[in-house]
Amino acid sequence: MSVGHTAVTLQGGAHEAAGPCGEDHCGIREVLDRIGDRWSVLVVVELAKGERRFRELQRAVPNLSQRMLTLTLRRLGRDGLVDRTVFPTNPPQVEYRLTALGRSLSGLVVAIADWSRDHLDEMEAARARWDADQD
Repeated sequence: MSVGHTAVTLQGGAHEAAGPCGEDHCGIREVLDRIGDRWSVLVVVELAKGERRFRELQRAVPNLSQRMLTLTLRRLGRDGLVDRTVFPTNPPQVEYRLTALGRSLSGLVVAIADWSRDHLDEMEAARARWDADQD
């Protein structure tokens, strides 16, 4: 894959590549692969606040490269979670917003992000205790 490659890679189905799975687990795995991706979560959290331009999203999500933001937005768009609107200006202005499906997910994702912020100190302390016990 080249550095400039930003196409959404299509497979014969994520569940096929992963091997056999239980009757409902394949669909769950595909959804969790998307919403469990760290960049997807952070972009959905940001878009839950309202429409954003590309650069606004890039500035709002620390350490997110232009390439990864492009890939993430394309994947979220392909999954029906994000809409992309191009305005006929020079240069073209592009805005992103959550679709109805994306908004239905955003409450859950924002709740997970809030929980993460609220419990980060506890998790770091638990890791330190664990690491100390392993030595």
